Amino acid sequence: MLQEAKKYQAFYTKSTPIVDYMVQKLSLKPNDKILEPCGGDGVFVESIIDENEYAYIDIYELNEKSIKVLNEKFSYLSNVRIKHSDTLLDEELMFNSSFGGIYDKIIANPPYGAWQEYEKRDILKKLFPNIYAKETYGLFLYRCIELLKDKGLLTFIIPDTYLNLHMHKALRKHILQKTKIKELALFPSSFFPGVNFGYANLSIITLEKCFNQKECLNNNFKIINGFRNVEQLSDINSETDLKTKTYLQKDIYANPDHAFLISDNFEIINAINNSKLKIGDIANCVTGFYSGDDKRFLQVNSPDLKNGKNYDLVNQNSINRDYQNISNILDGIDGEKHFLPIVKGGNVKYLKQEGWFMNWSKEAVKHYKTDKKSRFQNPQFYFKFGIGVPMISSSSITASLIENKLFDQSIVGIFPKDESLTYYLLAFFNSPTCNKFIRTINPSANNPANYIKKIPVIIPEITVLKLITEKTKEIVVSLKQFENYNKSIEVELWEMIERIYNI
Repeated sequence: MLQEAKKYQAFYTKSTPIVDYMVQKLSLKPNDKILEPCGGDGVFVESIIDENEYAYIDIYELNEKSIKVLNEKFSYLSNVRIKHSDTLLDEELMFNSSFGGIYDKIIANPPYGAWQEYEKRDILKKLFPNIYAKETYGLFLYRCIELLKDKGLLTFIIPDTYLNLHMHKALRKHILQKTKIKELALFPSSFFPGVNFGYANLSIITLEKCFNQKECLNNNFKIINGFRNVEQLSDINSETDLKTKTYLQKDIYANPDHAFLISDNFEIINAINNSKLKIGDIANCVTGFYSGDDKRFLQVNSPDLKNGKNYDLVNQNSINRDYQNISNILDGIDGEKHFLPIVKGGNVKYLKQEGWFMNWSKEAVKHYKTDKKSRFQNPQFYFKFGIGVPMISSSSITASLIENKLFDQSIVGIFPKDESLTYYLLAFFNSPTCNKFIRTINPSANNPANYIKKIPVIIPEITVLKLITEKTKEIVVSLKQFENYNKSIEVELWEMIERIYNI
């Protein structure tokens, strides 16, 4: 059964507090027509029947073994219909969703991150042209919203990534325009028994179908977080330790990305929503190079380098230190000196010590440009002066200089249109102020280019700009000479940046 669960990403809800909370949110009535679009092992249906034995329930499930379990549990009940079908492709559901919906209540724990065959992906892209994302839970949510009657209720337990990720922008717009959110509970994925999803949080979203867009946008709803344990779901209203904030849907809708910006500091949210200037306005933010086979093309200068034991040692005589003078560098290098320094990920502030070198021979570069696994992307920024931010952060966002070097896809290269701003931005990206912004824009540990572009930026007056630039250069010089720096200078920079942004 576990193997089947992994295949379908059908990790079933075993937590009684989660099940009870979600069923309670449905406000069940005797004659309700209910849909469970991914039945699993039937825990939601069991709970519903315990509370409302006469409810008419449709269960859809794709997994054959789960179908067997569901039939064993519920086939004797005349008011429960079990259908072995794919909810996203089922023609009956597609027909019903096109006519305003037929269900009073819908409850689900849809699959997360399930592998889809390429043929099915193509079908889903055609069926959901504006909503499609590889994460199928968003498609389930969209389909089920369309299957709800007016004033029908839905509750889903899903990863919280739909609240912020760029790929779910259209889904957020649909939710805000077509439903009234009743409540949004956010909690760690560790609360889900036995499974680590790899997501920062899970969410339980409860919403009501509404055909009046104005009414939807004027709706107030609660976001609840700060859970210490899953048992707190059992009696949310009596839990004084939980953080509860009320949001207006039209305020979220007014955000260009319709993103759910969640922060205890509303000044941060206001700065993100109302800033006249963002990083994307003053700098190019791009993803770097990938060889397609680093074990073959990448080498290190020491086996003591983190993860360096897995790579060959570079011959010092093969390193080219004069590559800046090669006019056609993007075509590769002739001769033995064809290894060039490359900046890779890793949470290091201000300056990464040189350690990684990429084969940049003409033969190798030809391979990078033609091999399907390689990514010769954004080459106009290779060997330029800028800043590198790791795509994945351990805790806080960090940044280091890219000093006219190659940079790989594990970092976002940030290249200010005005190069004189480079050291100021380097200080900013290493500050707590910037971290507050990026973690509000995207609460996960990821820092893709699309989110970095949205960070508000304020260019200070010239004397302050010069001072920050000088102090940041002082840190970089110290790192080059001594491999450390005076932390008090960094604290000064943080304080200056905090005063600039006043948050």
